[in-house]
Amino acid sequence: MLCERATDRPPGLGGLPLDFRYCAADGLRAAVEGAQALLLWDFFSTAVRDVWADAGSLEWIHVTAAGVDTLLFDELRDSAVVVTNAHGVFDRPIAEYVLGAVIAHAKDSRRSFDLQRERRWQHRETRSVLGAKALVVGTGAIGRATARLLSVAGLQVRGAGRVARGDDPDFGEVVASGNLSAEVGWADHVVLAAPLTAATRGLVDAGVLAAMRPGSHLVNVARGPIVDEGALLDAVADGHIAATLDVFDREPLSPDHPLWTAPNVTVTAHMSGDVIGWRDTLAAQFANNARRWLAGEPLLNIVDKKLGYIPTGDR
Repeated sequence: MLCERATDRPPGLGGLPLDFRYCAADGLRAAVEGAQALLLWDFFSTAVRDVWADAGSLEWIHVTAAGVDTLLFDELRDSAVVVTNAHGVFDRPIAEYVLGAVIAHAKDSRRSFDLQRERRWQHRETRSVLGAKALVVGTGAIGRATARLLSVAGLQVRGAGRVARGDDPDFGEVVASGNLSAEVGWADHVVLAAPLTAATRGLVDAGVLAAMRPGSHLVNVARGPIVDEGALLDAVADGHIAATLDVFDREPLSPDHPLWTAPNVTVTAHMSGDVIGWRDTLAAQFANNARRWLAGEPLLNIVDKKLGYIPTGDR
């Protein structure tokens, strides 16, 4: 089990008939020798690539995250090792985060907080979310949970995925993400919920940002490299758009990064899916899959290593 610290012990796994070897990244090479399964509790670690030559006995890797972009590399993709992820754990929490970000933007909460710190009483009118338009980029489980919650709140929702289609049960209409600059002008809120793959890296570039409606709002709960960070800084600096960002090119965000003080930008520390009790849920999900593995039953949440995600829908 790869943890951030070798002394970490995820909750609720003591009853499993498994011989756990706990390690941090610097101890993974020794720990992985002869191991048949690997639990990545430190789910952003890239250490597996470095010890791959010593991992010849591995049959299964479980990642306690929805995204597996930091794990995958060519040798793993081409191997018979099964990769599973935390599919389903973060769907509702992230959808709630997005709804909160949408409401905070509509109600001008950033300005209210500033005025409170200044002890200034300034009456203002704000916008309703009823009838506002949201384009959710990424039509997997997190995007779908987000679309459903935004719809309940009264927003008009569309999805953006690899293939355009109509009559989708959660999005109604899905437009092609490959033509995103032609689609974002429709939306008041553009929500990024897609996995990081070769197709989505740099997807939101200067052209897409320029095509967004003036005064609209970008929410990124996916991965930082999906957005051209330099182009985003330009877009918020001139007041063209606002942004709520939970993910970044490099994390943690350095204290001197200009996004901290950029106008109309809200920064959170990659925490959109991390609600109280989330570690217990992740451990229970792994335990359930481990019992299936020990019993020779099919594993749940198997990632398509070539695509980089679970193909639950055409994203």
